[in-house]
Parts: sequence; C-alpha cells; structure tokens
Amino acid sequence: MTISTALPRPLTEADLSSADRIFRLAFGTFLGLPDPESFAGDADCIATRWRADPSMAIGIDRDGELVGSNFVTVWGSVGFFGPLTVRPDLWDQGIAKQLLEPTVALLDAHGVELAGLFTFAHSAKHVGLYQQFGFWPQHLTGIFARPVARSGIPGWSKLTEVPDLDSVVKACAEVTSAIYDGLDMRREILAVAKQHLGEVVLLADGDRLDGFAVCHIGPGSEAGSDSCYVKAGAVRPGLAAPDTFGRLLDACEDLAVQHGASVLVAGVNTARHEAYVQMLQRGFRTEMQGVIMTRPNGPGYNRPGVYLIDDWR
Repeated sequence: MTISTALPRPLTEADLSSADRIFRLAFGTFLGLPDPESFAGDADCIATRWRADPSMAIGIDRDGELVGSNFVTVWGSVGFFGPLTVRPDLWDQGIAKQLLEPTVALLDAHGVELAGLFTFAHSAKHVGLYQQFGFWPQHLTGIFARPVARSGIPGWSKLTEVPDLDSVVKACAEVTSAIYDGLDMRREILAVAKQHLGEVVLLADGDRLDGFAVCHIGPGSEAGSDSCYVKAGAVRPGLAAPDTFGRLLDACEDLAVQHGASVLVAGVNTARHEAYVQMLQRGFRTEMQGVIMTRPNGPGYNRPGVYLIDDWR
C-alpha cells in the first residue's frame, strides 16, 4: 500500500476548527482521557495563537485534509514552538518530523539565539524526535496552581488603565532584556490587549517598571473557565527581585479574584531555583511538569537568581 505524502503549508483561518479538534484529540489520546476531545475544556490555545501572528502557524495536509499543525512563538532573541499535534490515527508516520522542518526554518529565519520547546519528560519518543533537530533536554518546568482568596492588594496597576501601550511594551522589554539579552515578550502583551484575553499586571516604582505579568482569564483564552493563567511575566533582577516576585504573585491573585477566577496557574522552570521555592512556599502545587529542550544546548535564562514566569507549552 502506498502512503501519500504529507505537505506542510501555512495554517489559515479556515483551518482553525480542524486544528483545534486535532489538538484536543491528540493530547487527550496521549493522556488517556475517556473523552479525548474534552482536553483543555473551554480554553483556546489554537485560535489565540494563530491570531497573535498567522505567519507563524504551520499546517500539514494529507490527501487534501489537515492532519496536524504547529505554532512558532518569538520573544525577541528567544523562540519556541508548540503545541505540535498530529491526528492520532496517523502517529508514527513521520508527519511530526515533516512539521518540524518548516518550524526550524521559521526559527532560523527570525534569528533567535535560543530556540526551544516544552515536551513530556517521560516520553522517550518525543525527546528523541526533537534531539534529531538539535534540541537537548534541560531542567523540568512545573505548571503550578493554587486556589485564590486574597483581594484588595495595593501597589499594582493594569495595562487597561495605562493610556500609552507602546511605553508599557518598551518598559516590559527592558525588564526581560535585563534577564536575558534581547528577550522581549511583547507578543504576549499585544495578544492579550488586542484579543481581550485577560489583563497585564504592572508593578512600578515611580516611573520605573519593576515587574509585569501577562494573564489569560476565563473561557476563550488559554486559561479556560474559572482560571487565571500567567502566560508570561518577569521582575527586574537585583536585590529586590525576591520581594518584587512575591508582590507580583499577590497582584495576579488579586486580579484573579476581581475576575471571579478561583485558581491561579503559572509555570516556573526548576532551574530558577529561588523562584521555584517561593512558589512552593506560597502554596502552589505542581499540576503537571515537562522538560524544556533547547537549541543550542544550554540553560538560556533558566538559572538561579532569575524570577521569571513562563512555560513553553
């Protein structure tokens, strides 16, 4: 029997429904859910990423039908990809590898210095596949969650309260670039602002921004119902960083309560040891964890003394 060739191409808006179904079916099947398509509930990790930058979304067809997709995210000098998903009945036929070829080309075209991904640490098949493209495993990233309760916490503001979006984006880039040269999370800030996915928490000392957190809230965002998900965030490095990080988590909790969410979710790499420990001390518990893989082989900004929230799912 002849197996037809799968052909990568740009993912279009007309593909989003199919891509979303494949995403849920693939992860739900891998995780053994009784109803695989219920994976991620009413969260949206496909259309939101496509709308953030359609040029960074890749689809793949077989016999004229979409059978998989992948999404590239560029944060300035840092780039990563995912979720990469293929229809389960076509697993182990080389389609993921065919998706990775244009994915790596996109990362290279944007000149990122550090490229990476988040994958299942226990899956030798996943780790082995990505190693073929020069990605090597590093430390685990924990996805933490904690019930929220406190509100009325002072000392923070919201992006929606600031008249000059450009100045906030620039200030946030200054914070992250102080951690890793060229790291710039403006894509996440603009996605939340333009798609109305949630809010950006800001911590300032006078005219200086000391920290920020990009938060997805509720259904239709990457958080889903009843959750506030910190997609990305950081505090300015220095002696005050531990205290600022704590205040940033407090502000995110306050935001969650204001929006009626009962759970706060955030990812922290275990190599950022102090931030990881502070999450545990504040009552966060690991809901899942995966391994970060990077190209070139090295820690990037995942190192002690860095107070930064993210996960590359």
